[in-house]
This record gives sequence, structure tokens and C-alpha cells, in this order.
Amino acid sequence: MRLLIIEDDQQTAEWLAKGLRQGGHVVDLAADGRDGLYLASTGEYDVAVIDRLLPRLDGLSIVRTLRGAKNALPILVLTALGETAERVEGLNAGADDYLTKPFAFSELTARVHALARRPPLSSVETTLSVGGLTVDLVRRTVVRDGHPIDLQGREFQLLEYLMRNANRVVTRTMLLEHVWGFHFDPKTSVVETHISRLRAKIGRGSAPELIHTIRGMGYSLREPR
Repeated sequence: MRLLIIEDDQQTAEWLAKGLRQGGHVVDLAADGRDGLYLASTGEYDVAVIDRLLPRLDGLSIVRTLRGAKNALPILVLTALGETAERVEGLNAGADDYLTKPFAFSELTARVHALARRPPLSSVETTLSVGGLTVDLVRRTVVRDGHPIDLQGREFQLLEYLMRNANRVVTRTMLLEHVWGFHFDPKTSVVETHISRLRAKIGRGSAPELIHTIRGMGYSLREPR
């Protein structure tokens, strides 16, 4: 594989490059964000490993710029920031995977190989459309009948799940598991609250209702009749 490492810490960059080259890979290095973005934009790489905190241009800005240009390069972000919110921000920016420092080299190589095995973005579904509502999974934008809709992260995840299961009934338990990651009932109204907010955002004006409550069963997103 041909790999790109964007890392400003010279010791870390050389350690990664040496190990990956010993594994038979071709490795290019960039020590700052601008040089890294140039290489990522112009080179043909199988995977890019990008440090989050970089001089001249931070790692997430590189990711957002590449995704904005519809560059589907698989990206693994490295960071010393281990909080859940930081990881979520990185993934929402368009990163494919996230690894917190310090890490084992074996784990990094396993993740790099896993990313390289994924099908290219162009071969998988990148937009979902139901009843004039369109979700762009790459740019993470939502538009209904030409009008943009601003959604929070969890609202976007909820809508994506409903649209992937359009015209089917999804239960509260399914939503808790697939959207919130709960494998138990937290006994809160979190699902109902987010459904209500999502309905309000995508149903403004005279637009027909898309999200329907199926009494005693759950919810269904379907095209208006």
C-alpha cells in the first residue's frame, strides 16, 4: 500500500514510517497541515494517517477540506485528545477511524489495513432521498425541496437511520440501540424528544408529514401519499 502520514512530531513520524516500510508499504511524510493537504489532494494513497494537532492547518481542517472536495481517501486520525466528544467531532468531520495516543503499533497497522479493505466511497451509497428530503452522508447536509435543514449530530444520526429503514416500522428499542448505542432502556424520553425535534425541523411550513408514529409499535418514515 501507499500511505501518507501527516505528523509534526518527528520522532513519532519516523517511528511510524519505519515500521510501515518494514511491513512492505510505501510511506510519504508531511510535517505540517498545509503540506499534508497538498499531498493528500494530489497523490494517490490507499490510506492517510493524520495527526489532529498540526502546525499551519489542523488535522480536522484537512479532513473537512478533502471531504468537501469529494476526496474519498480513507483517513485515520491520531490524537492525544481522548474524550468521547473529541472522537465524535473527528468522525463527524469525515474521518473514517480515530486512534488515541499512546497506541500500540500493531493496532495502528490493523486499523490501516481495515480501512484499505473498505470499498471506495464511490461504490457505496452516499445520499438518501425520501419524499423530497435528501441527506448527503458525505457532506452531512440535509435538504428538503431545495431548502437546507440544520440538524444537530444526534438528529442527523436519527434521520439517517429512519431513512435507511424508510417505509418500515422501527421500534424505540431499535433506535436506542442503533442511534444512541444503548443495549438497555434508560427509561427516559430521549427518543420521543428527538423525534419531536426532528419532525419540527423537516416539516416546517406546509410540507407533508414524513415521520409517522405507529401506535404501540414505533415510528416509520415514508413518502407522503
